[in-house]
Amino acid sequence: MIRTVVWGTGNVGRAAIRAVDAHPGLELAAVLVSDPAKVGRDAGRLAGLDRDLGVVADDDVGAVLGGRPGAVVYAASGDTRPDGALADVSRAVAAGAVVVTPALYPLYDQRNAPPEFRDPVLAAVAEGGGSLFVSGVDPGWGNDVLPLLVSGLAATVDVIRCQEIFDYSTYEQEESVRELVGMGRPMEYEPPMLWPSVPTMIWGGQVRLMARALGAELDEIRETMERRPLEASVKTRTMGVFEAGTQGAIRFEVQGIVDGEPRIVIEHVTRIHPSCAPDWPVPPDGAGAHRVIVEGSPRIEVTVAATDEGENRSAGGNATAVGRLVGAIDWLVAAEPGLYDALDVPLRPAVGKLGRGPR
Repeated sequence: MIRTVVWGTGNVGRAAIRAVDAHPGLELAAVLVSDPAKVGRDAGRLAGLDRDLGVVADDDVGAVLGGRPGAVVYAASGDTRPDGALADVSRAVAAGAVVVTPALYPLYDQRNAPPEFRDPVLAAVAEGGGSLFVSGVDPGWGNDVLPLLVSGLAATVDVIRCQEIFDYSTYEQEESVRELVGMGRPMEYEPPMLWPSVPTMIWGGQVRLMARALGAELDEIRETMERRPLEASVKTRTMGVFEAGTQGAIRFEVQGIVDGEPRIVIEHVTRIHPSCAPDWPVPPDGAGAHRVIVEGSPRIEVTVAATDEGENRSAGGNATAVGRLVGAIDWLVAAEPGLYDALDVPLRPAVGKLGRGPR
């Protein structure tokens, strides 16, 4: 059994606790939190389970890492604190742990990551013998292993398009939705997530990963962007009211250009309500999905719609990201210490999990 720590108990951390508890080769050793109100609470309750797991939340990072866990699922946010997340992750790697996380966008494509992100991790690997694998859903399996797998079913491939189409009204990170993405803000507001070059910073690594796997040479990476206002005010369950005239939908593409044409495309269509931009692509049932379209011979389209925590699609997406990460831990423990990406780490069947719920 690999002693595993879950660091953070938010949207991703809750799913991580459940996934570690359900994994036949992992043992939940500790849960780290930053909120004093969570210290001392049982991990099972924090994860939304209806039972105790016998592990209580702790805020003493030094003591937990000093216990030399085999693995750490780093589930704290890196969106607004990338330097802090990098420092935390490097500390855990230097303590000898295998670390898996969705938090550090530049390291999804670790070979081309900026030195200020890559070098501290490599130094931590050399110091402590740990490893790091960064992945998620989008960026993550929705635009690396899934499109590459589907492309292998085609005789010819003209374009690979990866889409995330989501209604953010059930998302439970209001700061990210309003401030980073700009939903509910005036149309003249410039959301940081949509600044020129930022989408490429986040998703460009996935384009480069796919090009590398396909043996394609990229000319460049381009961006396109569209925004739409709400025609009427809408009220959401988790984040309150979004006023008419404010930003209600965005659509952007990060395009890998090959021989002058967009050949590898990552597209996001995000709304705060289905009534906004109804002419843009929609998921099959209107709630949210990830889709891969391979334009070629034959044309292939695969849509993945995941649900968790009471049929919540946002929670379902988080849970699939966690499944990819937690499922990689035992492979990483058996591998040499290092910094890994999605082309290194296989996506494997759910060995030993069939018919098993959380223990």
